[in-house]
Amino acid sequence: MLILLRRALQCLVFALCLPLLAVAQPVQAPIKIALIEALSGPFANTGEAVFRNLLWATERVNAAGGVKLAGGASAPLQLERFDSKGQTEEALTMLKAAVDQGARFITQGNSSAVAAGLIHAINKHNEREPTKRVIFLNYSAVDPILTNEKCSFWHFRFDAHADMRMSALMSVIRDDASLKSVYIIGQDYSFGHAVASEARRQLSALRPDIRIVGDELHAIGRVKDFMPYMTKIKASGAQAVITGNWGNDLTLLVKAAKDVGFEGRFYTFYGNALGAPAAIGEAGVGKVLAVADWLPNVASAPSEAFYQSFRQRFPKPEDDYVHMRMQLMVQALAQAIEAAGTTDSVAVATQLERASVTFHAQNGSMRASDHQFQQPLVVGVMERKGAPGVKFDVEGSGYGFRVVKTISAAQAQQPSTCQMQRP
Repeated sequence: MLILLRRALQCLVFALCLPLLAVAQPVQAPIKIALIEALSGPFANTGEAVFRNLLWATERVNAAGGVKLAGGASAPLQLERFDSKGQTEEALTMLKAAVDQGARFITQGNSSAVAAGLIHAINKHNEREPTKRVIFLNYSAVDPILTNEKCSFWHFRFDAHADMRMSALMSVIRDDASLKSVYIIGQDYSFGHAVASEARRQLSALRPDIRIVGDELHAIGRVKDFMPYMTKIKASGAQAVITGNWGNDLTLLVKAAKDVGFEGRFYTFYGNALGAPAAIGEAGVGKVLAVADWLPNVASAPSEAFYQSFRQRFPKPEDDYVHMRMQLMVQALAQAIEAAGTTDSVAVATQLERASVTFHAQNGSMRASDHQFQQPLVVGVMERKGAPGVKFDVEGSGYGFRVVKTISAAQAQQPSTCQMQRP
């Protein structure tokens, strides 16, 4: 009887302690990150590629215990999908839906026009709803204006903008004495205009001897047959093409180049994946160049370990599109939240301004004056898998990119005209 009474008292004491334990170890709600991207339509493949990268990044943070907040509590990151169909109006509708569902971190990147619309909407929202302010994390929208005239305290760009990328490509073009003529082609929206303008400016400054034999823009995401364009490019006598095209607008362009027998080089922003190497095939060996923040064949053990880890998580060849900058972006966000000890937008943004992250030997830091991430860049040339410097191919195509130029963060940086307005 005495034993039973003692056990009953022990159970009662334990039951009374449960609320105290719950207070000591609170269960934190997930920190929601809303991905607003084209997940259907002609650029759905680009949106899905982004999703895989961000999913993997958030999974790693959560596997390490989540994000630590004040008081010792931790919260997991939760990535949620919102389909913009690649349209600005749809993106703005998705922004409202994401905020209504509790997201305070918005991420997007596969259109500078959409990004500009989101920045404007977020500025207005944050002024109108100070208790529901959100931060915009941009991983790919690279129109320079977004961290210059349209810079915002709430917007952080983790990709190198178009002028930075163009400077990296020009560092290769500058040294190619045999190149005498180029054709500039791009998508007819803000980013495409920025690429074309900067290509003209830098060619004039660095290689005034190179003739621009063509310069045109086409409707974004609407051209189904690029044969007429490539026929014109071939007839122009151009030795090389400079393009910022991405998604199907790039893969269809390079496929048409193969079909018309164009023998020149492609200097691209995004020619290293999403079907482009397979589309151009053998004709691209030694001819297709791409600039990136990182490439799988960067020669270092940490880089190789990073890439192998991603392929283990996503083993299908068609899923082989990994971005180091997206991993650094999520790392920087987790670091900023932990430093702030809260998810309050002003506190997190203040910490994100001074973020400095290193991941698998890749590093970068946020520039507080304009919220433009500063990081090294590389330029690679397409080669067959197994060639010197090409251990890994792209998407099972049999072709990979050999690094031919590395640009330090200090060399890649560009001046900014941003006049940051802080709350």
